[in-house]
Amino acid sequence: MSKPMLLVLGDQLSLSLPLLQNAPENAVVALCEVKEEARYVPHHIHKIGLFLAAMRHFAKALEEKGFQVAYSHLDDEQNTHSLLEEAERLARAHGCNEIHATRPGEWRLWEAMQDRQNAKIPWLLGEDTRFFTTPDEFAEWIRGRKQPRMEYFYREQRKRTGLLMKDGEPAGGQWNFDHDNREPLKGQKSFPTLPHHRQDEITQAALADAERHFGDHMGSIDNFNLPVTRRQALADLKHFIAEALPDFGRYQDAISDSDPLLYHSRLSAAMNIGLLSPLEVCKAAEKSYAEGEAPINAVEGFIRQILGWREYVRGLYWTQMPGYKRENRLNFRRELPDFYWDAQTDMRCMNRAIQMTIDNAYAHHIQRLMVTGNFALLCGVKPEALCDWYLAVYADASEWVELPNTLGMVLHADGGLMGSKPYCASGKYIDRMSDHCANCRYSPKQVTGTHACPFNSLYWHFLEQNAKRLSQNPRMKLIYGSLNKMGDDKRDAIRQQAESFLRKLSTRQGYGQKHHTQGYKSH
Repeated sequence: MSKPMLLVLGDQLSLSLPLLQNAPENAVVALCEVKEEARYVPHHIHKIGLFLAAMRHFAKALEEKGFQVAYSHLDDEQNTHSLLEEAERLARAHGCNEIHATRPGEWRLWEAMQDRQNAKIPWLLGEDTRFFTTPDEFAEWIRGRKQPRMEYFYREQRKRTGLLMKDGEPAGGQWNFDHDNREPLKGQKSFPTLPHHRQDEITQAALADAERHFGDHMGSIDNFNLPVTRRQALADLKHFIAEALPDFGRYQDAISDSDPLLYHSRLSAAMNIGLLSPLEVCKAAEKSYAEGEAPINAVEGFIRQILGWREYVRGLYWTQMPGYKRENRLNFRRELPDFYWDAQTDMRCMNRAIQMTIDNAYAHHIQRLMVTGNFALLCGVKPEALCDWYLAVYADASEWVELPNTLGMVLHADGGLMGSKPYCASGKYIDRMSDHCANCRYSPKQVTGTHACPFNSLYWHFLEQNAKRLSQNPRMKLIYGSLNKMGDDKRDAIRQQAESFLRKLSTRQGYGQKHHTQGYKSH
C-alpha cells in the first residue's frame, strides 16, 4: 500500500498546493529546516528568520487542519542538514514508500529531485499551480518568438485572466500607463508606515534560532518585521491597498535618501513563500480601482509587476535554464566590490541603497536596477557574483525571480533576450529621481575631476568599452552619436577618470571572511 510523504518547501506555504489538496489520509507532510539551504549563499538573517518562523507557523496550521506533520528543526540531532537527504530520512522514519514534491523555485533542486525519481524511495514531482502560468504554457507562448517581450505576454495575460478588462478592452482605454509613473518625490517627507507585526512564541523562538545559527550573516534580527503568517500578510496587503496604492504609480520610480519603502508594497516576500496568492493581490488592487480608491495608472502599474513581470521572468527562468545561468555576453570579469557587503562607500546613492538592504533585506526595484545594478553593470561585475549577492541579501529573492532580473535585466548578460538595451545611466538619472545627490560629496553635473560623480565617467567608459556589441542597437544610436561627437581630449579624460576609479575599487572573490565578523552588521 502506498504511503506518501508530502514534502512542502519553505517557499510553498500554501494550503492550495495540489499535493495538500489531494492528500490521502495516511500521508505525512514534511517540512525541513536545513543549514545547507541557509548557507549556499550567505542569506540575510531576516530572510532566514522569515523562512523559519513562517514554516513553523505553517506546520502548526497543517496540524490544526488534521494533517500528520513530520518537522525537522535545526537542532534535531538526526538532522542531515541537506534538504533531499533529510526528506528521505523522514520518509524512512515514518514508513513512507514515496515522496511527493512540488516544483521548487530553483533549478538545482528540481534537477536533484528528478535524479531521484527512480531511487529506493521514489520522488514524484508535481506542478506548482500558484502562478498564473505554468512553465509549459510559457514555453508554448515563447516558441518561435525572436523577441519575447514582456509587454506582449502581459497583454495576453490580461485577456486570459480578465484583470483590468472591460468588454474585451483594457480598463482606462490603454494597456500600459507607465509614462504616468515616473515622477520624482518633489520634497515629500511623510510616507505610509508599515504595520508592526506581533511576535508570538513561535516567531520569537524561530528568530532566536536564526540569530544563534546564522548571527554572522548580514543584518540584525532586532528590527525584523516581515509577515510570517497568512493573517499578518493579509494585514500588509490591506495596509498597502488603503494607504500606499493610490500614490504607488506616479512615484514607483522615485528614490528617497531616508525612506526605503515609499509607496511600495513589500508584498513580494509573502507572495513568494506562499502566504499570499498573486491572484488575490491583483484582485484587491483591481477592486480598489473599481471603487474609485486608486487611479488606473497606479493599479495597472502594480498589476503589471505581478501578472506581467513576475510571471514573465519565471517563464524565462524555466524555459532558459540551466544554460541561462552561465550567460555572460558582455564578458564581464570583475568581482563584486567590497562595499556591497558593508555600505562603506562615499557614493551617497550606493551607501543608502546598500545600508537599507542591510537594515531591511529590502530595496525597491529602482534601487536594485538603477543604483546597485547600474553601478555593477558600468563596472563590469561578472554575473555570478552579482546574482549571488542579490539572492543572498533580499528576503524576496528566489532564484526563479532573481536570476533573470539580475543577469538579464540588470547586466544585459543574456544578449538582449529580456531587455532590448542595457539599463545603464549616468548620475543625472539618479539626481533626477532621488534626493541623494544633495547629500553626496560628488556632483552629478561633473564628468571629470575630484568631485565628479563616478557614475558619469563609468557610463561613458562602459559605452566605449562595449561599442562593438551595443552601438548598432537602434535604441542606443542616439547615445553613441553623442559619444562619437566628443573630442579626443574629452574622451581621453573620461577614460582616465573611469579607469583610475576602477583600479582603486576594492573587490574580493567569493564572500570572504569579512562576512563572518561583527563589522558586517548593521547598528
